[in-house]
Amino acid sequence: MQLRLFSWLFVLVAAFFALKAGAQDDAQRAKDALIVRTLLRLPGVDLSQKPEAKAALLRYLEGEKGTEKYLEIVEKFALRETKDELLRLAVEQSEGTLGVKAAGLLVKFQENELLAKTIADPDPTKGAKLVAALGLLSDKKTNDLLSPLVTDEQKPLAIRSAAVTALGRNAPGQRWLLATVEQGKLPADLKFAAANALLSSADEAVKSAAGKHLSLPATAGGQPLPPIAELVKRMGDAARGKELYATTGTCAKCHKVKGEGKEVGPDLSEIGSKLSKEALYLSILDPSAGVSFNYETWAVRTLDGTVLSGVLVSQTDEAIELKTAEAIVHKLARDDIDQMKKQAISLMPADIQKLLKAQDLVDIVEYLTTLKKPGPD
Repeated sequence: MQLRLFSWLFVLVAAFFALKAGAQDDAQRAKDALIVRTLLRLPGVDLSQKPEAKAALLRYLEGEKGTEKYLEIVEKFALRETKDELLRLAVEQSEGTLGVKAAGLLVKFQENELLAKTIADPDPTKGAKLVAALGLLSDKKTNDLLSPLVTDEQKPLAIRSAAVTALGRNAPGQRWLLATVEQGKLPADLKFAAANALLSSADEAVKSAAGKHLSLPATAGGQPLPPIAELVKRMGDAARGKELYATTGTCAKCHKVKGEGKEVGPDLSEIGSKLSKEALYLSILDPSAGVSFNYETWAVRTLDGTVLSGVLVSQTDEAIELKTAEAIVHKLARDDIDQMKKQAISLMPADIQKLLKAQDLVDIVEYLTTLKKPGPD
């Protein structure tokens, strides 16, 4: 009985102190909010002379992460201490307004070292997303950071392709790309990205000059493929796209949607919540430029001369498991492997547009945009 009474007393005391701490937190938040409102009304505030006010601002911002207000306050007071959060936003929302604005603040704060370090991250998907966000700024100030990536063939293709697309979003970047093409310095694996960027230029001189060196691949029937910027503007038939996805488009041979299809590449059940239309077109038409992390292709040659290509499913010190494009998993003992090398080329076919007309492709992408993460009930 005494033990039970003691337990209840302990719970009551703990609850009291929790409520007291909560009340103190609420009071602190209210005080911080008042300080922030005051600071926002004052012009030319120098926070270096007001450390307590700056601390209040930073505490207040903890509750505003992921909002326009967060970015407005960070910009107004040049709060460089928020660079890690800005980077997170730029990467995780690289195709959205918040992510692009966050990337813009990193450029404004001259966080070039942080940007370069992230672009060089071992996960090329992360670097490519940041490059994409920088490109959507359409700001020539990013060109000095991005242009060296294009010709550095030691960098992953996803990074280099994203850099080409980014440079193609501003006029000086387009001119630099065109000069690189004309001088024969553009790597061959970037021709699609460069053609897509330059052949959709609003500058007719750039478009005409690029057309002498670059072309987009032909679709079924031999018709030239329009630039992605044009395809994005077209409306598609999602129902027809669903049928094409499973038949002519051959997508179901490598991807699952809600449990149907083969699991070679990423599951597409929620792809419409993850990628924009532009990114969907790019992943279909230039798959090697946008390989998802952990879905890179590996080529393995065994001691008896057998050569296999596929996605690495698992690996231990004793063996690896490789899944081929046919969704067949091969288990290979390490002792039997002569050579194993990561490939720059995606397992997904790069010429799938040959099976489809432009409208077929538009319909498939329209269908993919409907595959979204379920919302709250």
